[in-house]
Amino acid sequence: MGGLSQFWEQGDAIGHAVAIMLLLMSIGAWVVIIWKSWLLHRARRDLTQGAQAFWASADMSAARQTLQALDREGVLLPLVEAVSHPVAGGTLEAQALPEAQLTRRLRDSLHAVLARLQRGQVLLASVGAVSPFVGLFGTVWGIYHAMMGIAAEGSASLDKVAGPVGEALIMTAAGLAVAIPAVLAYNIFGKIVSACEADLEGFAHDLRETLLAHPGRGD
Repeated sequence: MGGLSQFWEQGDAIGHAVAIMLLLMSIGAWVVIIWKSWLLHRARRDLTQGAQAFWASADMSAARQTLQALDREGVLLPLVEAVSHPVAGGTLEAQALPEAQLTRRLRDSLHAVLARLQRGQVLLASVGAVSPFVGLFGTVWGIYHAMMGIAAEGSASLDKVAGPVGEALIMTAAGLAVAIPAVLAYNIFGKIVSACEADLEGFAHDLRETLLAHPGRGD
């Protein structure tokens, strides 16, 4: 803490801006990490339980009611709702074959659900990629600022150089401390979303085949 406070006191506006930027990136990354951990945990559980309950239902109406109670994050219900309403007449969609209509509506709904599950991934990837370079820039600037101060004092002894340079290196460590959790979370969340995507694609395929085999069950 002493090194950080001394670095802040000795830093200029650019050094302060770099430190604040790293702090904001860290806060943003951790907010997304906590939120997505909660979201994906619920979505994964809803997907597993909801799919089992859906196929165990007697008919489509009962299945929708079951999903409304179990699908808290709306990962399965949008797909079911997408195929539960009749296509409006007089449209190009209505002129397509039933197979094409189901495929299009399920695909669009699936993409919407996956886009919601992937929210925040871009922020985590950006923080993980950019923050080390921001920290490195802070270190370079801090060393330059320290050297300018030492030159102004006219003393370049080891004890005069080691302290400011060591404090400037804190920014590199801070950049890595911001980046590492963001990168780890990005990889973990990506794996979970991929697993959800595979399950959702399987559910959409099975739903499509069921409705094509029994056309009246989608109403």
